[in-house]
Amino acid sequence: MPSQVTAQMYTLREFLKTPADIASTMKRVREIGYESVQLSGLGMIMPLELKRILDGEGMRAVITHVSFDRLLNDFDALVDEHKLWNCPNVAIGGMPAEYRAGKDGYVSFAGVASEIAHKLKTRELTFSYHNHSFEFAKYDGKTGLEWFYNKADLLVQAEIDTYWVQHGGGDPADWCARMKNRMPVVHVKDMVILDGQQTMAEVGEGNLNWPRIIEACRRSGVRYYAVEQDICHRDPFESMAISLRNLKAMGLE
Repeated sequence: MPSQVTAQMYTLREFLKTPADIASTMKRVREIGYESVQLSGLGMIMPLELKRILDGEGMRAVITHVSFDRLLNDFDALVDEHKLWNCPNVAIGGMPAEYRAGKDGYVSFAGVASEIAHKLKTRELTFSYHNHSFEFAKYDGKTGLEWFYNKADLLVQAEIDTYWVQHGGGDPADWCARMKNRMPVVHVKDMVILDGQQTMAEVGEGNLNWPRIIEACRRSGVRYYAVEQDICHRDPFESMAISLRNLKAMGLE
């Protein structure tokens, strides 16, 4: 199955406040050239209305970011929404604060994440974890992210974020390679130095080694390359267009 570039809607969160905003933004994203999205950063909207908007634009939701609380306390409704949208992948955007307390916290969270992944598996959905850079603090010679994935069940998937791996001092291509057959979606964003500080950039406009990263993703079986840029230094829609254009020039669709 060929890979596809998808739009992480969190990038456009300021344009997703109301159902009308969501409709107009989805239309613009489709016009840019994206055919699929990651649902994240949306304001209040009824699941059925969101489906209508997606279907109307010929867009597919391929993964979400959901709250940890909903996974624990609103599981059935969450599953029903994903089934309605025909969205096969569920992810959380970060580790709950209560688990960020050293090695023991990562190991404990690995157990909880494994339970969630097994529950979602019974409903034919996957569960992924999205990293930042704090997971690259070391405990007993290993990073927190290593402790987490070493202890988690293989059903716990990765949503490696290339920028945050680099920000934490890791190697994005290496981490994408480590997650072979365990990463349906990767988050792609670039890094530049602006005014002496690391900051985010459109894919292909910064300093990350994209040939190595993309090759590692291909070998690992990545299905979707989700363009995300938390901070844009130009119009976010223009940023999304630049990243898509550059990724297509690198051989992605």
